[in-house]
Amino acid sequence: MMRAALLALLPVAAQAQDVSKKVYQLHQKLITLDSHLDTPASLDLPGWSIDEEHGVHSDFTQVDLPRMKKGGLDGGFWAIYTGQGPLTIEGFRKARDFAILRGLSIRSMVAADPANFQLALEAKDAAPIAAAGRRIVYMSIENAYPLGEDVSLIDLFYDMGVRVSGFAHFAHNQFADSSTDPSKKPRYGGLSPLGKELLKEMNRLGIVPDASHSSDQVLDDLLALSTTPVLLTHSGCKAIYDHPRNVDDAHLKALAAKGGVIQMNAYGAYLRASKPNPQRQEALKALYGQMREDAKLSPEKRAELLAKRQEIDKLYPDTDRPTFDDFMAHMLHALKVVGPDHVGIGLDWDGGGGVVGMEDVVALPKITDALLKAGYSEADIQKIWSGNVLRVLAAAEAGKGK
Repeated sequence: MMRAALLALLPVAAQAQDVSKKVYQLHQKLITLDSHLDTPASLDLPGWSIDEEHGVHSDFTQVDLPRMKKGGLDGGFWAIYTGQGPLTIEGFRKARDFAILRGLSIRSMVAADPANFQLALEAKDAAPIAAAGRRIVYMSIENAYPLGEDVSLIDLFYDMGVRVSGFAHFAHNQFADSSTDPSKKPRYGGLSPLGKELLKEMNRLGIVPDASHSSDQVLDDLLALSTTPVLLTHSGCKAIYDHPRNVDDAHLKALAAKGGVIQMNAYGAYLRASKPNPQRQEALKALYGQMREDAKLSPEKRAELLAKRQEIDKLYPDTDRPTFDDFMAHMLHALKVVGPDHVGIGLDWDGGGGVVGMEDVVALPKITDALLKAGYSEADIQKIWSGNVLRVLAAAEAGKGK
């Protein structure tokens, strides 16, 4: 069914909260992409289906097909995320195997429901997929750690469908310094020699370099060395909240000068400071300690963990969570500094993103509404929602092999 026919079938009741029918219809008309979806982690949960509607306050997931339709999210970059482990042969091997299986989970999602999902490999693929009423599935890597010390492994992931890759995550690895390493000291002062080799391979293949989670010095190296524009798939602005994960105005301008884009995240801890809640943090830390990336949860164990999480919310409620307005403060600042050609959206769904007033993808029309109220045109908003990230992807494609 074509996109126009689908729009005609949308009931008024399906509108996201707090926006007018006119804004909702405009939002549904746009091609909307989120550059950082951690939803692939949900695909491997026991009994969980992307085709069924779930609840953010019941199972704490934020993206599924019914909610994507309600919130007008056409798709995005589905991340192969691997937590940082030891820089050893055994650590690299386990991470490699995990990442390959996570990538296969994404491909299996597409293969199992071709009526609703379609793999996208080039920038030009997005529009026809959306026009056909399907969800767009680009693939990305968050944390290059699984590549070990063999940069040629990036070819395998490219063949799998990966078109964007980051370098580091919460800690330094073999490729790059992290912005949040526990040591609070640089290891390489930017990219490592191996990281520079990886960047060359990414440029050769046409994979977009992602500087989110990496240090400012890594971003400097990427801007100096990459032959194609750089992306920040899920980051914020230091001018609004001075956090190591955020980017200052000078780096924003340098990013834009090289054709790059910052995709704004909605991870509360990076948006503003919150009142400490040590009891909640300790309880959550203990709960998460029962979950391991390589562990296969049984349905019973998952139900037990969900019940414990709900109990934590009751006992130690998070009463000072950042809000939608805090998120918009970062977005509007970035737009003021570098303009609508260099800002996009990467909210970190299912990876910690979400704020009061925008808990899951159903609320996405609120962003379109807020941008309209801030004076941005429909053409500007289309760039922000997908045009800019697709331009960066197209530039990577055009520059590959050079």
